[in-house]
This record gives sequence, structure tokens and C-alpha cells, in this order.
Amino acid sequence: MIKPAEFIHPEDAAALRQLESIPGFPALAKKILELGYEKLMYGLNMASAIRLSETQLPELYRHLPPICEKLGIAEPEFYLRMDPNPNAYTSGDTRIFIVVTSGLVEMMDDEELDAVLAHECGHILCRHVVYNMVVQYLQYGLDALGILGSIAKPVEYALLYWSRKAELSCDRCGSIITTPDVVARTMARLAGGPQSITRHLNMEEWARQADRYDEIQNDGLWNKALQLSVIIGQDHPFSAVRVREILKWGRSAQYRQLMEGLQAAASGKHCPHCGRSVCTDWNFCKYCGTKL
Repeated sequence: MIKPAEFIHPEDAAALRQLESIPGFPALAKKILELGYEKLMYGLNMASAIRLSETQLPELYRHLPPICEKLGIAEPEFYLRMDPNPNAYTSGDTRIFIVVTSGLVEMMDDEELDAVLAHECGHILCRHVVYNMVVQYLQYGLDALGILGSIAKPVEYALLYWSRKAELSCDRCGSIITTPDVVARTMARLAGGPQSITRHLNMEEWARQADRYDEIQNDGLWNKALQLSVIIGQDHPFSAVRVREILKWGRSAQYRQLMEGLQAAASGKHCPHCGRSVCTDWNFCKYCGTKL
């Protein structure tokens, strides 16, 4: 079973600590859920989306169970919404569900679709879903509250900041199920690129654009304010930033060790001395040094 601590992005963890330090925030989150937003979304699914199963579009449904099994999470309900815009989201608290649009399914190949579903399952594994629901509710409801909505804006901005960092953790989850390269390719597809173009992209060069972006936004207080005015209302990071972060993590010792551990666990082979899972191609146990 994979634990969030094994892959969570440090900026996600820091943003979550900052968010939960806001006085009264946990109570606010609970109160919003009590207003019935979860039941509202669930009812809309039942009325307007198609629930996937072994007997309802099984070739699409069967992408999900192996991902859930590998991540060690309970399988959420899975829905298809007829919408030409490519999108996927996870919602629910007592009854968690994943929704993908027909536009997403049409756009993605099998590996890319697995990366998207693993990303959504990452929200479940990292326990992001409740706070994501609060983000959605605040975005939809604050404008109708007038002055009261303005008072709650700082909480909304704090949630959106955390949401952007949480996406980086879930990109890592997608790369655990597929690879960092597949996740980067999926970012290009979600940015609107057709396969005829995206398959030729130099991802490392694209990732370096994020470094240039950092230079621009850090070039004085005015530039920082301008860039902040663009990103502050968004719940996802910019694509180049996501690509840079996932490719960098793919080169890290943390990613390598995590994938080796999963490979060892899947082999079913154990060290006769320390009892830990080992890969079939290891000559020595990497934990205790025993010859295998």
C-alpha cells in the first residue's frame, strides 16, 4: 500500500498546514458540507451522467480498478459525462466519485487516461477531496453573498493556493501508475495539443520555460503583483510548471526508491534474512546486504 508521505509534494504539505491554521477553517469546511453540496453533486451525477461498470462501457470502466488496487484505496464510483470539453474531477465525502468527460476520453490514449485517473485517485489517497469540495462551493457561491462573500475571499484564495499545490502531489501519483514522461505528455494534451504535435514536443525544453517564468515573476515587486493577479484565482498550476515539477521528481532518488519498492512488493520475493520485499533481479538485498 502506498502512503501519501512517500510522494506528497512538499509545497502541498506546507500549504495544507497553512490552510488548517486559519482560525475556524475546519468548522467552516464542516458547515459547508452540511449544507448538502455533496448530495447535490451526487444527485446531478445520477440524473445527467452515466455510471460505468462491468456491464456499462466496461472497456472504459476497467481502467480504474487496477489503479485503485495498486494505490490501496477503495474503488470510487466512476461516471462519464457527455461533454466535448476534456475534464476530470473527484468529489464526495461519504460517497466518493470520479467523473470524466467524453471529450477527455476521446482525446486521451490508454496511458494518458490512466495518468488522469491515477491523478484523480491521488486526491482520494491524499484526502484532498473534502477541501476540494469547499473550493468548488466557495467559487460558485461567494459572488451571490455580496459583502459577506468579500469577507470570505481570503479563505477562498488560501484554498486555491493549496489546491494548486495539491495538484503537484496528484501528478506524482499519476507518474507512479504510469511514468513522469506520460504525465508530462498528458499535460500537453490537456493544454489543447493534438497528438500529431505533442508527440514531437521536447518536454525538457518546455519545462525550462517554467524557470524563465520564475525569473519574470521574481523580477521586482510589480512583476510579482502582475503574475499573482493572474494565478490567484486559479485552482491548477500553469502547465509548464507542472511539467517541470513532474520531470524533476522523476529524476529524484525518492521516485526511484518508491518505484523499486513497488516492483519488489509485486515480485512476491522476500529477503531470507530481513524479510523485506526484494526485486527478482537483485543479487543482494538493498536493505540488509544479504546475498539472494
